[in-house]
Amino acid sequence: MVEKLGPKERADLPAVLPGWAPVEGRDALKKTFQFKSFNQAWGFMNRVALAAEKLNHHPEWFNVYNRVEITLTTHDCDGLSELDVKLAKRIESYAA
Repeated sequence: MVEKLGPKERADLPAVLPGWAPVEGRDALKKTFQFKSFNQAWGFMNRVALAAEKLNHHPEWFNVYNRVEITLTTHDCDGLSELDVKLAKRIESYAA
Protein backbone atom coordinates (compact mmCIF):
# COMPACT_ATOMS: atom_id res chain seq x y z
CA MET A 1 0.00 0.00 0.00
CA VAL A 2 1.17 3.49 -0.83
CA GLU A 3 1.66 5.78 2.17
CA LYS A 4 1.26 9.54 2.43
CA LEU A 5 4.37 11.66 2.77
CA GLY A 6 5.42 12.35 6.35
CA PRO A 7 6.04 15.78 7.88
CA LYS A 8 9.79 15.76 7.06
CA GLU A 9 9.22 14.88 3.39
CA ARG A 10 6.54 17.54 3.12
CA ALA A 11 8.81 20.18 4.66
CA ASP A 12 11.46 19.34 2.03
CA LEU A 13 9.07 19.67 -0.95
CA PRO A 14 9.74 23.36 -1.79
CA ALA A 15 13.49 22.66 -2.05
CA VAL A 16 13.05 19.38 -3.92
CA LEU A 17 10.28 20.58 -6.27
CA PRO A 18 10.62 24.33 -6.82
CA GLY A 19 7.59 25.95 -8.38
CA TRP A 20 5.16 23.23 -7.35
CA ALA A 21 2.44 24.70 -5.14
CA PRO A 22 -0.09 23.11 -2.80
CA VAL A 23 -3.64 22.88 -4.12
CA GLU A 24 -6.13 24.59 -1.86
CA GLY A 25 -8.54 22.14 -0.26
CA ARG A 26 -6.63 19.05 -1.43
CA ASP A 27 -3.52 17.13 -0.50
CA ALA A 28 -1.98 17.72 -3.93
CA LEU A 29 0.64 19.75 -5.79
CA LYS A 30 0.20 21.78 -8.96
CA LYS A 31 2.44 23.45 -11.51
CA THR A 32 1.90 25.17 -14.86
CA PHE A 33 4.40 24.78 -17.68
CA GLN A 34 4.58 27.16 -20.64
CA PHE A 35 6.15 26.23 -24.00
CA LYS A 36 6.86 28.06 -27.25
CA SER A 37 4.22 26.16 -29.20
CA PHE A 38 1.45 23.59 -29.04
CA ASN A 39 3.83 21.06 -30.62
CA GLN A 40 6.35 21.48 -27.79
CA ALA A 41 3.61 21.23 -25.17
CA TRP A 42 2.26 18.07 -26.80
CA GLY A 43 5.73 16.50 -26.97
CA PHE A 44 6.21 17.25 -23.28
CA MET A 45 2.84 15.65 -22.48
CA ASN A 46 3.81 12.54 -24.44
CA ARG A 47 7.00 12.15 -22.42
CA VAL A 48 5.12 12.66 -19.15
CA ALA A 49 2.48 10.12 -20.24
CA LEU A 50 5.13 7.45 -20.90
CA ALA A 51 6.79 8.09 -17.52
CA ALA A 52 3.42 8.02 -15.75
CA GLU A 53 2.58 4.72 -17.39
CA LYS A 54 5.92 3.20 -16.27
CA LEU A 55 5.24 4.33 -12.70
CA ASN A 56 1.56 3.37 -12.96
CA HIS A 57 0.86 6.81 -11.53
CA HIS A 58 -1.12 9.19 -13.68
CA PRO A 59 -1.39 12.98 -13.37
CA GLU A 60 -4.41 15.18 -13.61
CA TRP A 61 -3.67 17.68 -16.35
CA PHE A 62 -5.08 20.38 -18.55
CA ASN A 63 -3.68 21.69 -21.82
CA VAL A 64 -4.49 24.79 -23.84
CA TYR A 65 -2.21 25.57 -26.78
CA ASN A 66 1.28 26.01 -25.26
CA ARG A 67 0.32 25.69 -21.58
CA VAL A 68 0.17 22.47 -19.57
CA GLU A 69 -1.18 22.50 -16.01
CA ILE A 70 -0.38 19.39 -13.96
CA THR A 71 -1.81 18.32 -10.60
CA LEU A 72 -0.28 15.41 -8.71
CA THR A 73 -1.84 13.41 -5.89
CA THR A 74 -2.05 9.71 -5.08
CA HIS A 75 -5.62 8.47 -5.08
CA ASP A 76 -4.65 5.18 -3.37
CA CYS A 77 -3.70 7.05 -0.19
CA ASP A 78 -5.86 10.14 -0.77
CA GLY A 79 -2.88 12.51 -0.68
CA LEU A 80 0.72 13.12 -1.59
CA SER A 81 3.09 10.16 -1.73
CA GLU A 82 6.59 9.35 -2.92
CA LEU A 83 5.06 8.50 -6.32
CA ASP A 84 4.11 12.15 -6.73
CA VAL A 85 7.65 13.26 -5.91
CA LYS A 86 9.16 10.74 -8.37
CA LEU A 87 6.84 11.76 -11.17
CA ALA A 88 7.30 15.49 -10.48
CA LYS A 89 11.09 15.08 -10.70
CA ARG A 90 10.75 13.36 -14.06
CA ILE A 91 8.36 16.05 -15.24
CA GLU A 92 10.89 18.70 -14.28
CA SER A 93 13.62 16.95 -16.24
CA TYR A 94 11.39 16.86 -19.35
CA ALA A 95 10.47 20.53 -19.03
CA ALA A 96 14.13 21.63 -18.73
